[in-house]
Amino acid sequence: MDNDAFWRLIEDSLRYSPSRSRREAFLAERLAELPADHIVLFQTHLDIACGRAYAWDLWGAAMRIFGGWCSDDGFEYFRLWLIGRGRTVFERAVAEPDALAGFAEVRCLAGRHRRTWSSDVEWPEWESLDYTAAKAYARVTGDDDECSEGFYDAVEVRLSGHPFPRDPMGERWDARDEATSARKVPSLTELFSIETLR
Repeated sequence: MDNDAFWRLIEDSLRYSPSRSRREAFLAERLAELPADHIVLFQTHLDIACGRAYAWDLWGAAMRIFGGWCSDDGFEYFRLWLIGRGRTVFERAVAEPDALAGFAEVRCLAGRHRRTWSSDVEWPEWESLDYTAAKAYARVTGDDDECSEGFYDAVEVRLSGHPFPRDPMGERWDARDEATSARKVPSLTELFSIETLR
């Protein structure tokens, strides 16, 4: 399970269904066909991608989409969702967060209150993607505990020596400030009005 295989599996799930719950089932099935150490590697690639997206500019973009607020956990789930959109979307958004405004899955949310976003298809968060490999690992190893210390210990060993930022990369800014937001993410600022989304 190298990085290319990780992204192929994510993109296969995206082609399989727009529903996150169905995609999770698909990923769990596919991962359960692999040796346990490959499942661990899937999680390490997921964690590394999440770490690469840990940046203030992307957090500000997420805040704009969410109407001016995005918690620490919310930003983690947003990054997992972004990974779930596939490698091309992920790489483009990490390099240029305002590019999110050009993606159909973001544009369809503009002008609508968050209460109207479909939780299984549209909502730009995917917390449970982070648990999919652990579930598959439990199934393959026969461990009844899906929060198995063995799985997370194995992931930690694989990630040892890999640098993760303690704080988001770049400079913090306020997505609720219209002038700053218009400078940082002009297209998203135009699409997502803070006032109408509250």
